[in-house]
Amino acid sequence: MAKGFKYYIEDEKIREYMKLSTEDKLKWLDEIQKFNELAMTEEAKKIREKFRKAEI
Repeated sequence: MAKGFKYYIEDEKIREYMKLSTEDKLKWLDEIQKFNELAMTEEAKKIREKFRKAEI
């Protein structure tokens, strides 16, 4: 993989996530998104978008 990033999650964490209801999963995703928007600088957000587009 020349660009972007990858990461690994323990099987147990995946199993825990799978047990959540759809509503709880969506709430969790919404909370993470709101936290990131508040916590990240504009520069960090630009870098995040470059990772998403596999530009870096």
